[in-house]
Amino acid sequence: MTERTHWLYRPENRPKLWALLMVILALVLLPELFVHHHAHFPQLGFELDTQVGFHAWYGFIACAAMVVAAKVLGIFLKRPDDYYDD
Repeated sequence: MTERTHWLYRPENRPKLWALLMVILALVLLPELFVHHHAHFPQLGFELDTQVGFHAWYGFIACAAMVVAAKVLGIFLKRPDDYYDD
């Protein structure tokens, strides 16, 4: 008897999962088209935060920056594998 893999790991389901992800992302960004955003710092001439999807991109870039910072910190702060054996 062959062992069945989980449905998330089957190759035929990958395109369906990508399509589902794109639909969910589009649905999440759809309300942005109907909401009027006010600039937080209009006196400084910074109005980038009024653009559609700004908060999604800002969150993605901030998350990616935290991952990169954690990887760099891991280089300097890591312990040897036998740290607890001492």
